[in-house]
Amino acid sequence: MPRFDTAGRATGTEVRELNAPGPWQKPAGPISSRVAFAAAHVVPQVGAENVPGAPAVVDWDATLAYRHRIWEHGLGVADAMDTAQRGMGLDWAATQELVRRSSAEAASVGARIACGAGTDQLDPASVEPGEAGLAAVTDAYREQVRVVQDAGAQVIVMASRALAKVARSPEDYARVYDAVLAEAEKPVVLHWLGTMFDPALAGYWGSDDVDSATATFLDLIRTHQDRVDGVKVSLLDAQHEIGLRRALAALDGSPVRLYTGDDFNYPELIAGDEQGHSDALLGIFAAIYPAASTALQAFDAGEAGRGHAILASTEKLGRHIFAAPTYYYKTGVAFLSWLNGFQPGFQLVGGLQSGRSLAHLVDLARLADGCGMLLDPALAARRLDALLTTNGVTA
Repeated sequence: MPRFDTAGRATGTEVRELNAPGPWQKPAGPISSRVAFAAAHVVPQVGAENVPGAPAVVDWDATLAYRHRIWEHGLGVADAMDTAQRGMGLDWAATQELVRRSSAEAASVGARIACGAGTDQLDPASVEPGEAGLAAVTDAYREQVRVVQDAGAQVIVMASRALAKVARSPEDYARVYDAVLAEAEKPVVLHWLGTMFDPALAGYWGSDDVDSATATFLDLIRTHQDRVDGVKVSLLDAQHEIGLRRALAALDGSPVRLYTGDDFNYPELIAGDEQGHSDALLGIFAAIYPAASTALQAFDAGEAGRGHAILASTEKLGRHIFAAPTYYYKTGVAFLSWLNGFQPGFQLVGGLQSGRSLAHLVDLARLADGCGMLLDPALAARRLDALLTTNGVTA
């Protein structure tokens, strides 16, 4: 593997014998100690016009086969989320098809699936603060909730760029979410996505102050507690998540889960402490699902130390894939999928495979090898060598 200096010049070669895959195991039955979803990506048709600004053309066979691998390892799939490039290449028409196809596949094997409902059929530039803007956002949410529910999936109410633009107070957020949650036929997951994932979501819940935003978020949950299965929080702040998890545990009434969305600190958050643990709804789990499954099986068996150790062995890889600018993490998820032979080309819809440098990708391969996540080392070596040759780097 090549080494690069800070200017991106190849400065030498590391001769490396790739490791065998880790001792990953599929579960014999359902995983019970944690509820865990992997937020899966989509695979494009390699010869299609999946360029920036073009409608997404999806390789459905490869995309759905990836979901079946996740289900076979005992995890649920969180689909049509930011990992599937909502707002970054996956348009609303393709999203609807993804929700329907993935939900049908989940039903065919009795697997768990939840899908994102947002407002991305709206162009945020077309809506303005005021009554008309709030009504447009509400109607867009309602449309997407119906699509997800009609497909038979659990609803994940995603954060909305359009709502972040038109809302001017916490009350505006409460008004829209009140209306959206009234549409829910079954308890939903509420998604709070931080600006490191999407800068357009600044000031969500009506404030840039995290404590004020959290208070508004908790008020919303209290008001609709019987309609909220859990919350997915993606702020990359472990202490904030632990505090919120404890606040949720203290609520009277039906329990509300905390699904960690922290792709940096997931080992400690899932392992938990004497006061509880987080469940999981993670993009990194789409990249490390064999290890994640094996770790959760260890928690099921009462081997918390082993479960934490397995997750911790992947933490450096997770931090690298989700390094700033974090919203390009999808590139790393797809790259590892390609190295492992689960998609024919290293591509993403919208041309997003260009979101990371060659040096970043080489380091990703090195870290994946270090934690046993290259599932076919010989294939990974051939594909990495082909990528390096194509990009002008030879031994």
